[in-house]
Amino acid sequence: MNNSRIVFNYNNCLNSKKASVNICRLCIDSCPHQAISLYFELEAKRCTECGICMTVCPSDGFVFRSFDKLYEYIQNSEEIILNCPQAIPAGHEIPCLGIIDRDLWMTLMIYAREKEVKIFTGACGDCPDKKACGTSVQIFNEVHTAWKDHPHLWIKVAPDEIHNEEMSWRDVGRERFEAIFAKTNSDEMYLIPKTRKFLDETWKSRTSEVHALPLPVINVSENCSDCGECPTICPQGALTKREDAEQLSLIYEPIKCVRCQRCIDICSSKALSMEVKSLTYRLMAGKILIHHGKRRFCSQCGKRVFDSFEPPLCIDCLSQPVAAIDISQ
Repeated sequence: MNNSRIVFNYNNCLNSKKASVNICRLCIDSCPHQAISLYFELEAKRCTECGICMTVCPSDGFVFRSFDKLYEYIQNSEEIILNCPQAIPAGHEIPCLGIIDRDLWMTLMIYAREKEVKIFTGACGDCPDKKACGTSVQIFNEVHTAWKDHPHLWIKVAPDEIHNEEMSWRDVGRERFEAIFAKTNSDEMYLIPKTRKFLDETWKSRTSEVHALPLPVINVSENCSDCGECPTICPQGALTKREDAEQLSLIYEPIKCVRCQRCIDICSSKALSMEVKSLTYRLMAGKILIHHGKRRFCSQCGKRVFDSFEPPLCIDCLSQPVAAIDISQ
């Protein structure tokens, strides 16, 4: 039996959802303990459950077994108190601050409007999981900078000075919570990551109090050549196209977008970028027309062209030799 609180969800991995030449290996490259193999297998003896693989994974390829229990606690408690295993046992224990990604930070900030949110950590600088904690703190700082008037969260370093001599602090935490952790099926597949679902549910009922949130979204510049390739690489169906012989429209659904940036990487005209913009709930949960362009055709042969030169010419017509002009007469 795998007692780890973090499990690899094969069918949710972007590499499984849609194959790509550039294989996503954010989890492998980010793990400070080299606990994830090239085949995305988790080595339990090396894994410290720091959660960095979950935070960097765009689509819940790695997932915390008890995210549903955590969200239930956040919803129903009179005040939200979270602590890592190295901190004083003041509230609901999480494996590490490293499991909190951007969507979960914003969910906690929304709840902080109506009840106190406290997070206790150990001495993260001395912890082997400090890279995971640092990644989560960096994400928090990005949200803090973009959402300047967000409700206040109370974060305190409060190490637990009492250690169990027979068991490590990690084992104590695992034993304490193993009985209530709901098992996550590693074959389960879902389109929208759990923390995005939590943010959606939390915000949907509070749109009158939280008008807009700073969210990273796809932006299309005037360089777009209307080739229509970007939607074909999207593993989430967040970017789709409507097209006919003359025109192309790009439709974007932010709630589905996991910011993997495959569309940006494939764009030959460098027209796509990821930018933080202030979105209302209606825009976040809806469909947005982000581009509408008219396709261009070669002025000589009528083939499709993908550049902005005038007059429009395809490569074949551009390579035709120019007729020599006799200027001796």
